[in-house]
Order: sequence, then C-alpha cells, then structure tokens
Amino acid sequence: MKGFARREFQLVLLRRMADYQPGMVEEAMRALGASRTEMREVNARWQRIVRSRTFPRGRRRYEAVLGPGESGTRRVGDVACEVASWPPLPLWPGLRFEVMLAPDGSVMQKWLVRAEGAPPESVEDLVPWSCVVGDLDDRLGTVVHRDGDAPSRWQATISTPDGSTYVAHFVWGLLQSVVAV
Repeated sequence: MKGFARREFQLVLLRRMADYQPGMVEEAMRALGASRTEMREVNARWQRIVRSRTFPRGRRRYEAVLGPGESGTRRVGDVACEVASWPPLPLWPGLRFEVMLAPDGSVMQKWLVRAEGAPPESVEDLVPWSCVVGDLDDRLGTVVHRDGDAPSRWQATISTPDGSTYVAHFVWGLLQSVVAV
C-alpha cells in the first residue's frame, strides 16, 4: 500500500504503547526516524483504513501493509482457525506480528508473538517489552488472562508459587508493565 508499510505499521503499534512506556516509545520513534506528529498522522490514517468500507478486511488488510504472511492453523476448542504471521519487525527482532482468523475470515486476535529467543523465567524477569502474552503460560505459576480496556490491550493476573500476585499489562501482545497486587 503506497506510503504505508512496515515502518508505519510499527508507528501504529507504538501509538498505544506510549500510554504505558512513553520513554521507550520516544527512543523507538527516534530509531525509526519519526516524530510524534508523524506517529499521530500515521495512526489517524490507520484508523481511517480500519473503518473504511472499501479497504480489504481480514488477512488481506495486513498483507496490504506487511506483505505476504506465513500461514498455519491453530485449534481453539473445536474450531480450526487460520493463523497468519509476518517476519520480525525491526523494533522487535525476536517477535512476529500474528493475526488469528475465525472460520469466516474475520480477525479474532492480532498481536506480537515470540519468533525466537528465550522468554522470561520469573516475575523478576518481566520488564517492559521483554515478553509477549504467550510467554506467561507454564512458566510463572497460575496465569489468568482477560481482555484489556481497549482492543489492543490485554491483562494477565499471575499467581506465583510463593503466593504473590501480579497484574501484567500488554499492548499488542507486548508486555508494558507489571504491578504487584
């Protein structure tokens, strides 16, 4: 899509992350050679695209921006869902952007997932941008997932074996903060 590619897509992801990690987002924008104004303009354009009646939906929307993705299938209960993922983005080299599609082709979930590298092993390792939602299960005790307060957000309550409880906040699947409760 003319004037909107991987660089701009990263700015869209950063826009929501700025609510939690403004300093890290500022550094990432500099790495991309972007300004806050450009980030806002790119995000506004993305919002127009998402709301457009004529722009492709489902997987085709992301392919128009990110290029062809790799395909796979993942079962969610009794339903086989198509999964599309794209090679790592420069800001997050160990992660891929993934879209899970319902059988009718609509997007069920879209976020960053681990492509390579070791996920955190303890709550102490959970620092901003160090892990994705999928890294938590089977590593840190009991994890209860729930939707966040916006479509790009996710929360996980972590109960560790020592009885401590934490809430991890994610944006686009990437850890932003962890709070002890």
